[in-house]
Amino acid sequence: MRNAPLVRLGFLIALPFATCLAHAETPAAIPTGDELTRTIASLDTKVFDAYNHCDLKTFGEYFSTDVEFYHDKGGLMTSRDAVVDATRRNICHKVRRELVGSIEVYPIKDYGAIEIGTHKFCQIDTGKCEGTGKFFHVWRYQNGHWQMTRVMSYDHQPIPPAK
Repeated sequence: MRNAPLVRLGFLIALPFATCLAHAETPAAIPTGDELTRTIASLDTKVFDAYNHCDLKTFGEYFSTDVEFYHDKGGLMTSRDAVVDATRRNICHKVRRELVGSIEVYPIKDYGAIEIGTHKFCQIDTGKCEGTGKFFHVWRYQNGHWQMTRVMSYDHQPIPPAK
């Protein structure tokens, strides 16, 4: 056991490191109540700010790689890349999204949250808002990050002309 002091020394050096790893900061728990609503509202603002400014890198980070995006007019997309590409082709520098009213937020135990709301879409070149739609987002909280895993965008209607 000639190397025993070296083995013990290695153990003594590794022990504090292992203890630090065991106590490394773990992601915060999923917020509840008003804090959850504020969190999801903030995420909604950030994802659609990226959408409205055609910041596709940031926009894409808010979707899981295997997102399912159901759109009543556009059909089903089953990947982040498809959602980002459709946004690039159909939205960028053409349309902006605005939230109508407030959102509803409901927790999903040990997963994340549901976000429900209504939004309108306005032409960038004219500023004219021409359509509304409803949305239902399923947000997953995992490893300290929020991402949408399911998106439903539906009941798209033209905005009736003002009388």
